[in-house]
Amino acid sequence: MNQLKILPLLVMVLAMVACSNDDNSGNSQSPDSNNSNKNIALYTGLEFPRLRNGNSTVVTHSTNTYGQTYSLEWDHDLKAQRWTCFYFTKENKVKNWSRDRWKGATWGGRTWTGDPFQKDPDVPNYEQPGTDEFRNSSYPDKGFSYFQRGHICASEDRVYSQDANGQTFYMTNMFPQGENFNSGIWSKMEAFVRNNWGRKLTGANDTLFVVKGGTIDHENKILCRTRNGFIVPRYFFMALLLKRNNGYQAMGFWVEHLSANHSNDKLSDYVVNIRELEEKTCSYAGKGDGIDFFCNLPDDIEQSVETMDIATIKRLWDLNNR
Repeated sequence: MNQLKILPLLVMVLAMVACSNDDNSGNSQSPDSNNSNKNIALYTGLEFPRLRNGNSTVVTHSTNTYGQTYSLEWDHDLKAQRWTCFYFTKENKVKNWSRDRWKGATWGGRTWTGDPFQKDPDVPNYEQPGTDEFRNSSYPDKGFSYFQRGHICASEDRVYSQDANGQTFYMTNMFPQGENFNSGIWSKMEAFVRNNWGRKLTGANDTLFVVKGGTIDHENKILCRTRNGFIVPRYFFMALLLKRNNGYQAMGFWVEHLSANHSNDKLSDYVVNIRELEEKTCSYAGKGDGIDFFCNLPDDIEQSVETMDIATIKRLWDLNNR
């Protein structure tokens, strides 16, 4: 397994716009012209938000056959990830592995009795929660009996190989999530993204770029902390950018981390455009320090896909009756 770490140096709306000069690989590069906020080299794939200055590290996990499994930006001071990004293509939407095969499987020099939760080898050990940290932490006033290890890049999104699936169980890819949230509305959103879009790509150059994460930057957007002080986000987000038929469309989900079961809610109730999502990820409303999604698009295309109205988003993403 190949892994990349760079030291040191962020999620859905919708529109169809013409594009040109794209690299047609899954990790496509944006055009060089007319882009005032593009990332530095190595991070110009369309899935990458703008990198945050400060004590952060970008970590990429990958496999020889399929390339990038996912990338994340790890904040060494807050001991949490800011976001995880990855993409679906026609090639990596295949299923060659399943989570229920881990019992008795050998990987990473160990034979596993179940899910291979472990610390990320590319992040300092002391900055990461232990594998039992969340299940032994609770916040009774909010109604949680305990927290689960909530995937950001979902296990089921990376089943094209054992290696890739195993990498999704690194603790840097986890946030504490209440059981009803993790298995409820969050799981419902993940399934929509994966089954309605990620696994239905057919064109050679079609790509679904995904950014996911939780809020970590200010107390008003932190629910609580675990027993050893790891952040429990108050809000979670997803940002999607679909490249298809020589155009782009984008949308976002913003959801509060509640203890009640909201799995029967309509997904359309949580839809925002990318501009609103960027504002919601600010520490304070309008402060301007939120995540800059899809910054590697040319500025005119970025502006178009970020500011689409909600009615258009719901129609294009087939969300009117969901």
